[in-house]
Amino acid sequence: MAKVMIVEDEEAVSLMLRYNLEAEGFEVEQAFRGDDADIRLKEIVPDLLLLDWMLPGVSGIELCRRLRGRPETERMPIIMLTARGEESERVRGLATGADDYVVKPFSVPELVARVKAMLRRAKPETVSNLLTAGDIELDRETRRVRRSSREVHLGPTEFRLLEFLMQSPGRVYSREQLLNGVWGHDVYVDERTVDVHVGRLRKSINRGRAKDPIRTVRGAGYSFDEKFLG
Repeated sequence: MAKVMIVEDEEAVSLMLRYNLEAEGFEVEQAFRGDDADIRLKEIVPDLLLLDWMLPGVSGIELCRRLRGRPETERMPIIMLTARGEESERVRGLATGADDYVVKPFSVPELVARVKAMLRRAKPETVSNLLTAGDIELDRETRRVRRSSREVHLGPTEFRLLEFLMQSPGRVYSREQLLNGVWGHDVYVDERTVDVHVGRLRKSINRGRAKDPIRTVRGAGYSFDEKFLG
């Protein structure tokens, strides 16, 4: 499931976008101020950012510039939302680092289509229903996991944990990042809970001499081993 963050100070516009994106299966984060979004984006990196130009706190154009200067967000897809339609303003927005530019008022179906198209190009694994790595196959639509010819029965949390890790092979996630990405930042869960669920996931997917695709990085967290992809 792809995560989209909406940074828009007009609450009605933000809620409309959230409703339509969630209806399409996206996970949605919201921020209504540029400075609040700046803080939040240091904690999480969404798959795509919908960013309004005019924001209280920190402007959208300044926030875009900051994000492009950080290694974690320099490649994150950004679509700017603005009432400014002049060519010079569009050029300025794109020059600052935005990937696309949508002028208000906009067609919501068209914007959702742009979001999907950009994610297909930038992060195809976030919009595909089927994730595969080595002999493991995860189907988001049917919520089923298979390893070789064996069906693997996972609980809802272990399924989300495996899905989250498989989306970015090789990337090391801290326990806090896994808690935010799998459980959500609004839910309080102890970090040791992550270890428990990783243990359950390993027990379910690893049988006999099967190679363990989940790598423990001492002092850092966990990752889905990129060497497992072949």
